[in-house]
Amino acid sequence: MKQIIEFLRQLRDNNNREWFTEHKADYREAQERFNRLTEQLIVGISQFDPSVSGLTAKDCTYRIYRDVRFSKDKSPYKTHMGAYICPGGKKSGFSGYYFHIGTGDGNSYPSQHMLASGDYICDPHVLKILREDICYGGGDFDQIVTDAAPAFSLDRDSILQRVPHGFPSDSPYADYLRLRNFCLLHIPDNSFVLSPNLAERTVELFRTTLPFLQYVNRAVEYVKNEGKSASH
Repeated sequence: MKQIIEFLRQLRDNNNREWFTEHKADYREAQERFNRLTEQLIVGISQFDPSVSGLTAKDCTYRIYRDVRFSKDKSPYKTHMGAYICPGGKKSGFSGYYFHIGTGDGNSYPSQHMLASGDYICDPHVLKILREDICYGGGDFDQIVTDAAPAFSLDRDSILQRVPHGFPSDSPYADYLRLRNFCLLHIPDNSFVLSPNLAERTVELFRTTLPFLQYVNRAVEYVKNEGKSASH
C-alpha cells in the first residue's frame, strides 16, 4: 500500500493531465495493487456475507477521473482509491462495505483513509422505513450499533436538528431518528493501511458490521420491491 499512497500524494501535488500522462504506468501499477486488495476483501467478506460472492474488482472500484461539470474544483483526478463491495456491485443501490485509501496526511475526506459500512445519503423512502423500524423496534438497532467493533462510529454528518415530522420527539431513539446517513465509519491511520495483514484486519472489522448492513439493506430491499409492485 505504500506505493499506492506515494502515487496518490504525487498526483495530489501534480493534478494535471500532462503529469498524469507521463506517469500513466505508475497509475496502472497502483490501480492493479488496489484491485488485488479489493479482490482479497471480496473473498474475505464473502466468507461471512455470501451476498457479495462472485463480485470482481471492476464491479466495486471507481475511475480515477473526476466529474468536474458541477464542481468549483476542476482538478481532473481523484486523489484516493476506493472500493464499494455490496450485493450486485457498486451501481446496485444496495448498502455495502466501503474501503478507501487516501494520501494519509490530512484530517478530512478524501485525504483520510476510510472504512465504512452502510448507506451514505439514503434514499428518502429508505430513510422513512429505517426510522419506522428504529422507532418501533424496541431497541434492536441500538444493540446492533453497540455490537459493531468499537473502532466504528455512526456518521453524524448532516444530522437533523429535530426529529422528523411523524415521529415522537421524546423517543428514546431520537438521536437515531435524526440521522440522514446510516453509515458506520472508521478512520484508520497509516500504520493500519501499511500493515502486512491489511486485508485480514479489514475483513475482521467489517465482519462486526454485518448485522448493521443487513438492517439497512432490509429497508433498501423493501423499497425496491415496493417500486416493482407499483410498476405492475
